[in-house]
Amino acid sequence: MQEIVHRIRAEKAAGIRPKPSTSLIDRSSMLTPKRRRSILDMVAGLVDENLAGRSEMCTQFADLLSRALNHLNLSARPVVGTAVYYDNNGTKIFEWRYAWVRIGEDAIDGNVDSLFENPMVPPAVNIAPYWGPVKGTPADRKLREDHGAKLDHDTDVEDIWWPELQTWLDQTQ
Repeated sequence: MQEIVHRIRAEKAAGIRPKPSTSLIDRSSMLTPKRRRSILDMVAGLVDENLAGRSEMCTQFADLLSRALNHLNLSARPVVGTAVYYDNNGTKIFEWRYAWVRIGEDAIDGNVDSLFENPMVPPAVNIAPYWGPVKGTPADRKLREDHGAKLDHDTDVEDIWWPELQTWLDQTQ
């Protein structure tokens, strides 16, 4: 674990942390591709404050991203449920409690590019971020919503990251 933490800290210091935009599977028609990528990267940069990076920050990522999209007049909501990941043969390799964002028929699974940093996640899990129709979700994952489940209140999201993201959104429109 210490090796992961040291590498993440070095990447942060060098400004070379992974960004969702570099591997995003983008099938959405809302906003522009550039705007979608920049919002995902900004949210990722803000929540990348965990000791082990953002690989365990899916709820904060979903909360912050849904706030940003609602601020842009898109009716987004964070979703809590189960993510199941599959290998190329369709064999289940990992399952866990997870959060993502929904906007109408679109799903945004934007924080999965950092899963390799989480020691709980098997190395075989290699998932690219996705933004597009639920029906077009890649076959390497299934996202099952727990209807009625809510995110826990997070003061970092509300008091620290959201004001910064809101200012950035207003300045970059």
